[in-house]
Amino acid sequence: MKKFFIEHRKGLFGTIVFHIILAVVFIIFGFATPLPLPEEEGILINFGVDDDGSGLIEPSAAAQPPLETISVPEASSAEDAASESAEEDILTQDLEEAPEVQAAPEKDPEAERIEREAREAEQKRLDELERQRQEELERQRQEELERQRQEEEQRRINEIQDRTRNALESARNNEENTSKSEGETTGTGNQGREDGAVDATSHTGGPGGLGDEGISFSLEGRTPQSLPPPEYNYQVEGIVVVEVTVDRNGNVTAANPGVKGSSTLNEHLMAAAKKAALAAKFYRKPDAPAFQKGTITYDFRLQ
Repeated sequence: MKKFFIEHRKGLFGTIVFHIILAVVFIIFGFATPLPLPEEEGILINFGVDDDGSGLIEPSAAAQPPLETISVPEASSAEDAASESAEEDILTQDLEEAPEVQAAPEKDPEAERIEREAREAEQKRLDELERQRQEELERQRQEELERQRQEEEQRRINEIQDRTRNALESARNNEENTSKSEGETTGTGNQGREDGAVDATSHTGGPGGLGDEGISFSLEGRTPQSLPPPEYNYQVEGIVVVEVTVDRNGNVTAANPGVKGSSTLNEHLMAAAKKAALAAKFYRKPDAPAFQKGTITYDFRLQ
Protein backbone atom coordinates (compact mmCIF):
# COMPACT_ATOMS: atom_id res chain seq x y z
CA MET A 1 0.00 0.00 0.00
CA LYS A 2 2.85 2.32 0.89
CA LYS A 3 4.57 1.47 -2.34
CA PHE A 4 1.39 2.34 -4.26
CA PHE A 5 1.27 5.83 -2.77
CA ILE A 6 4.92 6.42 -3.54
CA GLU A 7 4.56 5.45 -7.15
CA HIS A 8 1.39 7.52 -7.77
CA ARG A 9 1.94 10.46 -5.48
CA LYS A 10 2.11 12.94 -8.29
CA GLY A 11 -1.19 11.86 -9.78
CA LEU A 12 -2.91 11.96 -6.38
CA PHE A 13 -1.57 15.38 -5.60
CA GLY A 14 -2.69 16.73 -8.94
CA THR A 15 -6.16 15.27 -8.50
CA ILE A 16 -6.57 16.86 -5.09
CA VAL A 17 -5.39 20.27 -6.34
CA PHE A 18 -7.79 20.07 -9.29
CA HIS A 19 -10.78 19.33 -7.14
CA ILE A 20 -9.94 22.13 -4.69
CA ILE A 21 -9.73 24.65 -7.53
CA LEU A 22 -13.01 23.34 -8.94
CA ALA A 23 -14.71 23.73 -5.57
CA VAL A 24 -13.50 27.30 -5.22
CA VAL A 25 -14.83 28.17 -8.67
CA PHE A 26 -18.23 26.69 -7.83
CA ILE A 27 -18.39 28.64 -4.60
CA ILE A 28 -17.55 31.96 -6.21
CA PHE A 29 -19.51 31.73 -9.42
CA GLY A 30 -22.02 28.98 -8.99
CA PHE A 31 -23.77 29.94 -5.69
CA ALA A 32 -24.09 33.73 -6.34
CA THR A 33 -27.52 35.11 -7.44
CA PRO A 34 -27.30 37.49 -10.42
CA LEU A 35 -28.86 40.92 -9.80
CA PRO A 36 -31.21 42.12 -11.04
CA LEU A 37 -33.25 38.97 -11.07
CA PRO A 38 -34.41 37.80 -14.49
CA GLU A 39 -38.07 38.21 -15.37
CA GLU A 40 -40.36 35.26 -14.97
CA GLU A 41 -40.95 33.28 -18.11
CA GLY A 42 -43.61 30.73 -19.00
CA ILE A 43 -45.17 28.76 -21.78
CA LEU A 44 -47.95 30.43 -23.74
CA ILE A 45 -51.13 28.40 -24.07
CA ASN A 46 -54.22 28.92 -26.21
CA PHE A 47 -56.94 30.92 -24.49
CA GLY A 48 -60.31 29.27 -24.05
CA VAL A 49 -63.20 28.84 -21.67
CA ASP A 50 -63.76 25.07 -21.76
CA ASP A 51 -61.72 22.08 -20.81
CA ASP A 52 -62.63 20.27 -24.13
CA GLY A 53 -62.70 21.53 -27.73
CA SER A 54 -62.03 20.61 -31.40
CA GLY A 55 -61.18 22.31 -34.71
CA LEU A 56 -58.22 24.16 -36.14
CA ILE A 57 -59.53 27.76 -36.32
CA GLU A 58 -59.51 30.00 -33.21
CA PRO A 59 -62.96 31.48 -32.71
CA SER A 60 -63.28 35.27 -32.74
CA ALA A 61 -63.54 37.24 -29.54
CA ALA A 62 -67.15 38.20 -30.39
CA ALA A 63 -68.13 34.56 -30.37
CA GLN A 64 -66.74 34.01 -26.87
CA PRO A 65 -69.23 34.28 -24.01
CA PRO A 66 -68.59 37.31 -21.83
CA LEU A 67 -66.71 36.63 -18.65
CA GLU A 68 -68.30 37.67 -15.35
CA THR A 69 -66.14 40.10 -13.53
CA ILE A 70 -66.43 40.99 -9.90
CA SER A 71 -65.73 44.57 -9.15
CA VAL A 72 -64.29 45.27 -5.74
CA PRO A 73 -65.13 48.81 -4.65
CA GLU A 74 -62.15 50.70 -3.47
CA ALA A 75 -62.41 52.59 -0.25
CA SER A 76 -62.52 56.29 -0.61
CA SER A 77 -59.50 58.24 0.34
CA ALA A 78 -61.46 60.16 3.00
CA GLU A 79 -62.63 56.95 4.70
CA ASP A 80 -59.09 55.55 4.57
CA ALA A 81 -57.74 58.72 6.15
CA ALA A 82 -60.40 58.70 8.88
CA SER A 83 -59.79 54.99 9.62
CA GLU A 84 -56.06 55.51 9.74
CA SER A 85 -56.51 58.54 11.99
CA ALA A 86 -58.77 56.57 14.38
CA GLU A 87 -56.35 53.67 14.51
CA GLU A 88 -53.53 56.05 15.15
CA ASP A 89 -55.46 57.68 17.97
CA ILE A 90 -56.22 54.29 19.52
CA LEU A 91 -52.65 53.13 19.21
CA THR A 92 -50.95 56.32 20.32
CA GLN A 93 -53.25 57.50 23.16
CA ASP A 94 -51.82 56.40 26.50
CA LEU A 95 -53.65 58.73 28.89
CA GLU A 96 -57.42 59.04 29.37
CA GLU A 97 -58.88 62.10 30.98
CA ALA A 98 -61.34 61.40 33.80
CA PRO A 99 -64.86 62.70 33.26
CA GLU A 100 -65.60 65.90 35.03
CA VAL A 101 -67.62 65.39 38.23
CA GLN A 102 -70.08 68.11 38.88
CA ALA A 103 -70.14 69.37 42.44
CA ALA A 104 -73.34 68.73 44.38
CA PRO A 105 -75.47 71.81 44.70
CA GLU A 106 -75.36 73.40 48.11
CA LYS A 107 -78.47 72.91 50.25
CA ASP A 108 -80.54 75.79 51.38
CA PRO A 109 -79.80 76.50 55.11
CA GLU A 110 -83.51 77.04 55.76
CA ALA A 111 -84.37 73.69 54.19
CA GLU A 112 -81.67 71.99 56.26
CA ARG A 113 -83.06 73.58 59.44
CA ILE A 114 -86.60 72.42 58.65
CA GLU A 115 -85.36 68.92 57.88
CA ARG A 116 -83.34 68.79 61.12
CA GLU A 117 -86.31 69.98 63.20
CA ALA A 118 -88.52 67.36 61.57
CA ARG A 119 -86.02 64.61 62.44
CA GLU A 120 -85.79 65.86 66.04
CA ALA A 121 -89.59 65.98 66.38
CA GLU A 122 -89.89 62.42 65.02
CA GLN A 123 -87.20 61.21 67.44
CA LYS A 124 -89.00 62.87 70.37
CA ARG A 125 -92.25 61.21 69.33
CA LEU A 126 -90.56 57.81 69.21
CA ASP A 127 -88.92 58.43 72.62
CA GLU A 128 -92.31 59.37 74.13
CA LEU A 129 -93.92 56.23 72.73
CA GLU A 130 -91.10 54.13 74.18
CA ARG A 131 -91.46 55.84 77.57
CA GLN A 132 -95.22 55.19 77.60
CA ARG A 133 -94.63 51.57 76.65
CA GLN A 134 -92.14 51.13 79.49
CA GLU A 135 -94.56 52.77 81.96
CA GLU A 136 -97.35 50.44 80.84
CA LEU A 137 -95.09 47.43 81.27
CA GLU A 138 -94.08 48.61 84.75
CA ARG A 139 -97.75 49.19 85.69
CA GLN A 140 -98.67 45.70 84.52
CA ARG A 141 -95.75 44.26 86.46
CA GLN A 142 -96.80 46.07 89.65
CA GLU A 143 -100.41 44.90 89.19
CA GLU A 144 -99.22 41.34 88.77
CA LEU A 145 -97.05 41.61 91.91
CA GLU A 146 -99.99 43.05 93.87
CA ARG A 147 -102.28 40.29 92.61
CA GLN A 148 -99.76 37.65 93.61
CA ARG A 149 -99.36 39.30 97.04
CA GLN A 150 -103.12 39.35 97.62
CA GLU A 151 -103.44 35.74 96.51
CA GLU A 152 -100.62 34.74 98.84
CA GLU A 153 -102.19 36.71 101.71
CA GLN A 154 -105.59 35.14 101.09
CA ARG A 155 -104.02 31.70 100.87
CA ARG A 156 -102.24 32.28 104.17
CA ILE A 157 -105.46 33.46 105.83
CA ASN A 158 -107.39 30.48 104.50
CA GLU A 159 -104.65 28.16 105.69
CA ILE A 160 -104.74 29.69 109.19
CA GLN A 161 -108.52 29.47 109.30
CA ASP A 162 -108.45 25.85 108.17
CA ARG A 163 -105.88 24.92 110.78
CA THR A 164 -107.79 26.76 113.51
CA ARG A 165 -111.11 25.19 112.49
CA ASN A 166 -109.58 21.75 112.37
CA ALA A 167 -107.94 22.26 115.76
CA LEU A 168 -111.21 23.47 117.30
CA GLU A 169 -113.19 20.60 115.86
CA SER A 170 -110.57 18.11 116.96
CA ALA A 171 -110.44 19.58 120.47
CA ARG A 172 -114.21 19.62 120.70
CA ASN A 173 -114.47 16.02 119.59
CA ASN A 174 -111.82 14.97 122.06
CA GLU A 175 -113.56 16.83 124.89
CA GLU A 176 -116.90 15.27 124.06
CA ASN A 177 -115.43 11.78 123.92
CA THR A 178 -112.74 11.65 126.58
CA SER A 179 -112.63 14.84 128.61
CA LYS A 180 -113.49 14.68 132.34
CA SER A 181 -112.21 18.14 133.15
CA GLU A 182 -112.98 21.53 131.56
CA GLY A 183 -112.49 25.14 132.61
CA GLU A 184 -110.37 28.28 132.40
CA THR A 185 -108.40 27.85 135.66
CA THR A 186 -106.06 25.18 137.04
CA GLY A 187 -106.89 21.80 138.46
CA THR A 188 -108.70 18.74 137.16
CA GLY A 189 -112.29 19.66 138.06
CA ASN A 190 -115.14 20.63 135.76
CA GLN A 191 -115.44 24.38 136.30
CA GLY A 192 -118.93 25.91 136.42
CA ARG A 193 -122.20 25.74 138.39
CA GLU A 194 -124.49 22.82 139.02
CA ASP A 195 -127.48 24.80 137.84
CA GLY A 196 -125.71 25.92 134.66
CA ALA A 197 -126.18 24.68 131.11
CA VAL A 198 -124.01 22.00 129.61
CA ASP A 199 -123.64 23.87 126.34
CA ALA A 200 -122.74 27.18 128.01
CA THR A 201 -119.22 28.46 127.51
CA SER A 202 -119.01 30.71 130.59
CA HIS A 203 -117.70 29.24 133.79
CA THR A 204 -118.44 31.98 136.32
CA GLY A 205 -121.26 34.40 137.15
CA GLY A 206 -124.93 33.62 137.01
CA PRO A 207 -126.49 30.52 135.59
CA GLY A 208 -126.54 32.10 132.11
CA GLY A 209 -127.54 29.75 129.33
CA LEU A 210 -128.13 29.86 125.62
CA GLY A 211 -131.70 31.03 125.90
CA ASP A 212 -134.07 31.46 123.01
CA GLU A 213 -131.76 33.90 121.25
CA GLY A 214 -128.68 31.67 121.51
CA ILE A 215 -126.80 34.28 123.60
CA SER A 216 -124.98 33.63 126.90
CA PHE A 217 -122.61 35.74 128.99
CA SER A 218 -119.98 35.38 131.69
CA LEU A 219 -119.19 38.47 133.83
CA GLU A 220 -118.58 37.83 137.55
CA GLY A 221 -121.04 39.63 139.82
CA ARG A 222 -122.73 41.41 136.93
CA THR A 223 -126.02 40.86 135.11
CA PRO A 224 -126.87 42.19 131.70
CA GLN A 225 -129.34 44.96 131.22
CA SER A 226 -129.65 44.21 127.49
CA LEU A 227 -127.99 41.75 125.14
CA PRO A 228 -129.13 42.65 121.61
CA PRO A 229 -128.97 39.76 119.16
CA PRO A 230 -126.49 40.03 116.26
CA GLU A 231 -127.76 40.96 112.82
CA TYR A 232 -126.74 38.57 110.07
CA ASN A 233 -128.30 36.85 107.08
CA TYR A 234 -125.58 34.40 106.09
CA GLN A 235 -126.24 30.70 105.69
CA VAL A 236 -123.42 29.84 108.10
CA GLU A 237 -123.58 28.50 111.63
CA GLY A 238 -121.15 28.33 114.51
CA ILE A 239 -120.33 29.63 117.97
CA VAL A 240 -118.43 32.89 118.40
CA VAL A 241 -117.13 33.83 121.86
CA VAL A 242 -116.42 37.55 122.31
CA GLU A 243 -114.16 38.80 125.07
CA VAL A 244 -115.64 42.07 126.38
CA THR A 245 -114.35 44.82 128.65
CA VAL A 246 -117.07 46.47 130.81
CA ASP A 247 -116.70 49.63 132.89
CA ARG A 248 -118.46 50.38 136.19
CA ASN A 249 -121.38 51.99 134.40
CA GLY A 250 -122.05 48.73 132.53
CA ASN A 251 -120.88 49.93 129.11
CA VAL A 252 -118.90 47.57 126.87
CA THR A 253 -115.77 49.52 125.95
CA ALA A 254 -113.97 46.82 123.94
CA ALA A 255 -114.82 43.54 122.19
CA ASN A 256 -112.50 40.87 120.83
CA PRO A 257 -114.31 38.05 118.94
CA GLY A 258 -112.95 34.56 118.29
CA VAL A 259 -111.42 33.75 121.71
CA LYS A 260 -111.35 30.32 123.33
CA GLY A 261 -114.63 28.43 122.99
CA SER A 262 -115.35 29.65 119.44
CA SER A 263 -116.16 26.99 116.88
CA THR A 264 -115.80 29.19 113.81
CA LEU A 265 -113.66 32.05 112.59
CA ASN A 266 -115.94 33.11 109.79
CA GLU A 267 -115.31 36.80 109.26
CA HIS A 268 -118.98 37.64 108.77
CA LEU A 269 -120.09 35.89 111.96
CA MET A 270 -117.22 37.41 113.93
CA ALA A 271 -118.06 40.92 112.70
CA ALA A 272 -121.74 40.48 113.58
CA ALA A 273 -120.85 39.16 117.06
CA LYS A 274 -118.47 42.05 117.75
CA LYS A 275 -121.05 44.64 116.73
CA ALA A 276 -123.69 43.05 118.97
CA ALA A 277 -121.28 42.80 121.93
CA LEU A 278 -120.37 46.50 121.71
CA ALA A 279 -124.10 47.31 121.86
CA ALA A 280 -124.63 45.21 125.03
CA LYS A 281 -125.37 46.93 128.35
CA PHE A 282 -124.80 45.67 131.92
CA TYR A 283 -126.14 47.05 135.20
CA ARG A 284 -124.09 49.69 136.92
CA LYS A 285 -121.88 48.49 139.79
CA PRO A 286 -119.84 51.17 141.58
CA ASP A 287 -117.64 48.72 143.45
CA ALA A 288 -116.75 46.72 140.33
CA PRO A 289 -113.27 47.00 138.78
CA ALA A 290 -112.74 50.00 136.53
CA PHE A 291 -112.45 47.66 133.54
CA GLN A 292 -113.87 44.22 134.15
CA LYS A 293 -113.38 41.47 131.57
CA GLY A 294 -115.90 38.81 130.67
CA THR A 295 -117.35 37.02 127.66
CA ILE A 296 -120.50 37.01 125.55
CA THR A 297 -121.23 33.92 123.50
CA TYR A 298 -123.31 33.96 120.31
CA ASP A 299 -124.61 30.70 118.87
CA PHE A 300 -125.34 31.27 115.18
CA ARG A 301 -127.75 28.68 113.80
CA LEU A 302 -129.23 28.21 110.35
CA GLN A 303 -132.82 29.46 110.17
